[in-house]
Amino acid sequence: MNTEKLTAGWSFRTSAPGFDVDDELTVYVTASDGDVLARVGDTALTVHGAPAGVTEGTKIAVRVSDFDASTHTGDVEYLRTVGESTY
Repeated sequence: MNTEKLTAGWSFRTSAPGFDVDDELTVYVTASDGDVLARVGDTALTVHGAPAGVTEGTKIAVRVSDFDASTHTGDVEYLRTVGESTY
């Protein structure tokens, strides 16, 4: 069996995705005591400009303003709330 042919084009997702400045994402807030944070896998994003009603579990749209691929951390700007708390 030719496994190279069978697996051609396969790729695996990383647990620590990277982002480019100005990318727009939809994320869930994972912490809101102190800094508002969102995690995508092992990547941690600090959310700036989120209104007081944004709490853990809220689905929000954000724009990447800074990202460090070596530490898998970044800063994002709050754009809008997409959905209410999931719990």
